Amino acid sequence: MGIHIPVLLNECIDSLNIKKDGIYVDCTLGRAGHSSEILKRIPEGHLYCFDQDEEAIKESKARLEAIGSNFTIIKSNFAYIEEELAKLGVTKVDGILADLGVSSPQLDEAYRGFSYNADAPLDMRMDLDNPLTAKIVVNTYSLNDLTRVIRVYGEDFDAYSIAKSIVKRREQKPLETTFDLVDAIKAGKSRKSLRLKGHPAKQTFQAIRIEVNHEEEVLNRMLEKAPGLLKKGGRLAIITFMSLDDRVVKEAFHRLSVIEGDRHGMLLRPEEVPTPNYHLFNKKPILPSEEELERNHRAASAKLRVLERN
Repeated sequence: MGIHIPVLLNECIDSLNIKKDGIYVDCTLGRAGHSSEILKRIPEGHLYCFDQDEEAIKESKARLEAIGSNFTIIKSNFAYIEEELAKLGVTKVDGILADLGVSSPQLDEAYRGFSYNADAPLDMRMDLDNPLTAKIVVNTYSLNDLTRVIRVYGEDFDAYSIAKSIVKRREQKPLETTFDLVDAIKAGKSRKSLRLKGHPAKQTFQAIRIEVNHEEEVLNRMLEKAPGLLKKGGRLAIITFMSLDDRVVKEAFHRLSVIEGDRHGMLLRPEEVPTPNYHLFNKKPILPSEEELERNHRAASAKLRVLERN
């Protein structure tokens, strides 16, 4: 099993401006890398953690219990952050963290089907109760839908030819394993693309994982709900690993922190522009240090953006 190294750990802790009696939410518990550090700093507060993965919850519960008992693990998608916290009587919090990366153990556990480097059943579910699997996506989606998924979520220029290759192969026999999918992807990639650095299946595997887990829909829903849960001075910190996610977070934070000076088509004077309810804690994303990149290559594409409630 792979060891999960929390990305931008110190930067996240600093950005959340943790108070010892504060209420904090970790939307992505995983193996409790970030949660452990938060819990150590809130002896008089409470930590609420979200995760859908039973294995992650079991492992993290033991790790957190070694630190304290002032935490609650919620087995749910963080899209339901507002509803799940409301069930527990929580309507305002001091800080929220979301790490949008796939945890290293999930990537390294071959049977989960996330990795293109190990042969395994096509699964890719973060929540094993989810009825949709990668096998269903690659074997039942239409050519147009497969092309859309690979182009939009994988940002792959070869999306159409990859989708066509998948459809052609599944007509002979269903694609059952990750290596079946890798072979179909390679057959659909252009020679120019195959010569590029990096694994040729990376973008398509990313795209199908996002589709299976409804990741973009989940992120958008969380971005609608989470800011309203913050107390004055509370912060929402989000780590992204894909340009797609970073763009969504950046645009959402911009909408919340900037009020355009316009009314009925007429520009407002500066004093007439209302003050927004939020501001950007960091104008530009916080990136991993050179030291962290040496320790953990999976941090390479990480970006941290932080929003604070006024």
